[in-house]
Amino acid sequence: MAGEVLTLAEALGRAGYATGHFGKWHLGSEPYSPLEQGFDVDIPHWSGGGPPGSYIAPWNFPKESKFTARSPSEHLEDRMVQEAIAFMKQHKDRPFFLNYWAFSTHTPLNAKRELVDKYAEKVHRSNPQHNPVYAAMVESFDEAVGKLLDAVDELGVAERTIIVFYSDNGGSTYAHSNGVPATSNAPLRGGKSSIYEGGIKVPAAVIWPGHIDPGSKSDAFLSSADWYPTLLEMLEIEKTSGQLFDGVSQVPAFLGKSAPRSSIYSFFPHYTPRTGTIPATSIRKEHWKLIRFHHAGDKQEDRFELYNLDDDIGESKNLAEVYPDRVESLNNEISSYLRNIGALVPVPNANYKHAEDR
Repeated sequence: MAGEVLTLAEALGRAGYATGHFGKWHLGSEPYSPLEQGFDVDIPHWSGGGPPGSYIAPWNFPKESKFTARSPSEHLEDRMVQEAIAFMKQHKDRPFFLNYWAFSTHTPLNAKRELVDKYAEKVHRSNPQHNPVYAAMVESFDEAVGKLLDAVDELGVAERTIIVFYSDNGGSTYAHSNGVPATSNAPLRGGKSSIYEGGIKVPAAVIWPGHIDPGSKSDAFLSSADWYPTLLEMLEIEKTSGQLFDGVSQVPAFLGKSAPRSSIYSFFPHYTPRTGTIPATSIRKEHWKLIRFHHAGDKQEDRFELYNLDDDIGESKNLAEVYPDRVESLNNEISSYLRNIGALVPVPNANYKHAEDR
């Protein structure tokens, strides 16, 4: 991520917030680490997606991270939440921004032995989610979240603290341990690295004391790009002059008013052999979802899939040939979206030859 981009952490730092990042970063090592992107603290100062080697100490973090276990067989998520709580205690009397990006449940798939044994006795092969290792990893993650929330209460800052719980993608269906897939997103199709709902439909929960009614729900479309402008508005921090956002503020939706989005997009310009994913862009509008697979036809023409998610949440019935006018209309919106964001859209392979032409 380019250094000249003004990050959320930098914006909050300018507004007087202490900023701390804990856990997964995966956006580049120095000079692209959290310390160069607006965070005062970065633990464990590691750019990988998951921990190097194992969740159980001894870990294999590089020497420059200066992050080592405090005790034999220490679990990484236990340690991370301790570090995050220490940060909150240090800054409880001033505004702070705690960015806790949990390593759990990213690969490598391993967990506390006692928790694996606990779930090994509970799993049923008939259930699509039957990986005891992954279940154990989820419990360690859940425990960490609980400790963070308890600390907010114990420090007496709950009434002036916004809490956002959000996932970056659906569960991984291609990672395995002992030959068993990590998880299943059924009844959704696909998972991580997929543009189907199993890859992009994720949980989100927000606590905003005095503003969001406890237990309330919203069916508004929300994108991860929306968090930046949304949090600035919630915190009453003005955006920098001339600053443009990819997302929109979700404050109206949080307050039970009209949704700020009428549609939502996903752009995935990569090939992922492990999942069979190919470059594609999708749009969701009302209950309709159109996917444009870039140059995926027999002669490198775009290929389309159209789904009615109200009737078919598992995306099993492609209606593109049944509703060609709807495909055309939604595809025009995809084209406008890609053009407006300046997306680097895949182009046809000039050296490709169709079977008929070989």
